Amino acid sequence: MPTSVAPDPRLAPSLGQRVVARATRPVDVASLAAFRIVFGLVMFAGLVRFLTSGWIEEMYGRPDFFFHCAGFAWVEPWSVTGMYVHYGVLAALALAIAAGAWHRVVTPLFVLGFAYTQLVDVTNYLNHHYLVVLLGGLLAVLPAHRAWSIDAWRTPGLATDVVPAWTVWLLRFQVGVVYVFAGLAKAQPDWLVHAQPLNVWMSARTDTPLVGPWLDERWLAYAMSWAGFLYDTTIVLWLSWRRTRVPAFLVVCAFHAVTGYFFNIGMFPFIMTTSALVFFSPSWPRRILGRLGVTAAATPPVTAGRAAPRVAGRVLAAVLVVHVALQVVLPLRHHVYPGTLAWGEDGMRFAWQVMVREKHGSVTYIVRFPDGRRLEVPPRRYLTARQEREMAGQPDLILQLAHHVGRDLRAAGHRDLAVHVETRTSLNGRPPVPLIDPEVDLLRVRDLGPRTSWVTPMPSTPPIHLRARP
Repeated sequence: MPTSVAPDPRLAPSLGQRVVARATRPVDVASLAAFRIVFGLVMFAGLVRFLTSGWIEEMYGRPDFFFHCAGFAWVEPWSVTGMYVHYGVLAALALAIAAGAWHRVVTPLFVLGFAYTQLVDVTNYLNHHYLVVLLGGLLAVLPAHRAWSIDAWRTPGLATDVVPAWTVWLLRFQVGVVYVFAGLAKAQPDWLVHAQPLNVWMSARTDTPLVGPWLDERWLAYAMSWAGFLYDTTIVLWLSWRRTRVPAFLVVCAFHAVTGYFFNIGMFPFIMTTSALVFFSPSWPRRILGRLGVTAAATPPVTAGRAAPRVAGRVLAAVLVVHVALQVVLPLRHHVYPGTLAWGEDGMRFAWQVMVREKHGSVTYIVRFPDGRRLEVPPRRYLTARQEREMAGQPDLILQLAHHVGRDLRAAGHRDLAVHVETRTSLNGRPPVPLIDPEVDLLRVRDLGPRTSWVTPMPSTPPIHLRARP
């Protein structure tokens, strides 16, 4: 009777080896190609909408002052005509991305051009604009042009039916990061205990046909707050599980349709809905086309593609590892800051703090001269109404304009002046209180250290519940 020999555990692959094997196994390129096509088309539609909306004049022509990100003070807008041309070129590049034409050149140009529009003025920043830059940047380095593209048609040797699984994983990770951190951002009292800021926004929409009267009900604000929290924190799990994927995607469609209808959040619902398709099986587009009687094989039918040079491959791997690490670290960085996230805005940007705060208020700069004179400077002297509205709740922008006011007065010959600011800011329906310490000379402040020395403590009073109708 033969004796069985136990396998040598030393010969079994380690966990790391198993992960690498799964990450590098070939999967259908169809999902990646479809993501590229849909991304390009959604971007084209959004840019055409922007070109025809009049926003270019509002955002780049009317302001006399632009807020800059740290290190990018040198970025200035073109003329209004130049900005129209810039957005027109971006729209053309978006179509080229969808078509897969000159992908390795076109996609980086699109990302740089789109990022420029955000760097011109910090008040242009939106979470989904940041997401566009991230997704575009990933597409620029992924082999998304190797199927269903002009590039693959022009260069048949480039075409492939398969790509490494990690290329799809990376896009899933990026979309998942948005949902997970948006959900974690809602795990706080204002959202879950007080249903704010949804109560503020919904009470302002009671004129909505059919459902308007319901929007003033407190229970509905609580129901939507908790639904939003549960949706953001769990939807990635439901999309990742094959058995719940289809109903989860239907929930994605319904959720973003509702939020897009009630709240002015631009292209965000379209971007998130179409991006969720990446969680389906990599062959989903090919299966759908097959059911429609369309053959969608690449040429040649199945190839592994050309291997990247070893050095280039290692550089790309290092870049992607850094990217993944930053996507995890940046949304968490506010935990090491002494200030508060929603009030002092420490770590607010690039952190997927989606729809968790409503801030509005007033700002007046007070210039004090050595002889005791006092000059009030309203922000509208430099800003548009949109810029002033955005600035009123963001301490770093209030500080930037204070320094600009100081430079203006010094250029006019004034010396030894001080610039203070009187603010009244409301957070999520709370009564307005000062956001900036009015006794601090902002010309002596640099936004490098803790903001607690010039930003007031977050008010301890709970938000009030608004009702549009008595």
